[in-house]
Amino acid sequence: MSKQAVFTMKLESELREQFMAEAEAAHRPASQIVREMMRQFVQTQREAREYETFLQHKVDTARASMRAGDGLTNDDIEAEFAAGR
Repeated sequence: MSKQAVFTMKLESELREQFMAEAEAAHRPASQIVREMMRQFVQTQREAREYETFLQHKVDTARASMRAGDGLTNDDIEAEFAAGR
């Protein structure tokens, strides 16, 4: 992947010094660590959105089922489980 974009950010000098020291201790370039953190963040956000969409679809489907009269009420479920005990 081509590395042509430059990303500039402001941060506390103490945080920068600590980060650079840890990167050096890990024998890794700071830019590589930042790229990995950015990729991880992007992936995490994408997965969270996909899960939210999946969950919303499940909720919408369940609500439509209830409106269509295909679902069970809480009392029906309680009675069914009580009978099984």
